[in-house]
Amino acid sequence: MNSPLNEVYRRLFDAFGPQHWWPGESAFEVMVGAVLTQNTNWQNVERAIRNLRDADLLEPHALHDVAVEELEELIRPAGYFRVKARRLKSLLDFLVERFDGSLEVMFQTELTELRQQLLEVHGIGPETADSILLYAGGLPSFVVDAYTHRIFARHGWIDFDSDYHQIQDYVQSSLPQDVPRYNEFHALLVRLGKNYCRKTGPKCADCPLREMLPAGGPLEPE
Repeated sequence: MNSPLNEVYRRLFDAFGPQHWWPGESAFEVMVGAVLTQNTNWQNVERAIRNLRDADLLEPHALHDVAVEELEELIRPAGYFRVKARRLKSLLDFLVERFDGSLEVMFQTELTELRQQLLEVHGIGPETADSILLYAGGLPSFVVDAYTHRIFARHGWIDFDSDYHQIQDYVQSSLPQDVPRYNEFHALLVRLGKNYCRKTGPKCADCPLREMLPAGGPLEPE
């Protein structure tokens, strides 16, 4: 059976238009934001990023050298600030010690190898690693999140127990390896998940994908 994802993309893009995601003034800012956005909303991340910018710390060596206690206070608005400060420090250690703080050099590493290296950094899971690769590095590594899982499973395109890598493989085998397409598709799915395919009280009747639902409405896990 042919994958429905090209049709999904078309319907969402027609409904919502371009999402202009990920917001950030530099690749480094995007990389920092990928860590800070774990378990919080983007408005909180923006406040933390603003603190770092005002302190003139949005540069790899400068942020690497700042004391962890100072970093904690600066990123406090993003929540879980002690945990995130240590995760960010681990990522900065990786960037500075292995690539001398150069994102350009880091992103010249072969994609599969770099992804594995990022996953070995403390606190960097698949979603954060792929966000760094796609949005900061412009590399074709599709980002999977809870919205993607919920939308795909409810429509019967994946199983509810599918893991991150199974969903990523499904997307990447269904769509061309195209960075702008991966970027836009992920952002469109987030928009759909927030506004229509919600965890509770989904708005199926108004959803741009309503005609693609299985007979009887959205599937739910048993």
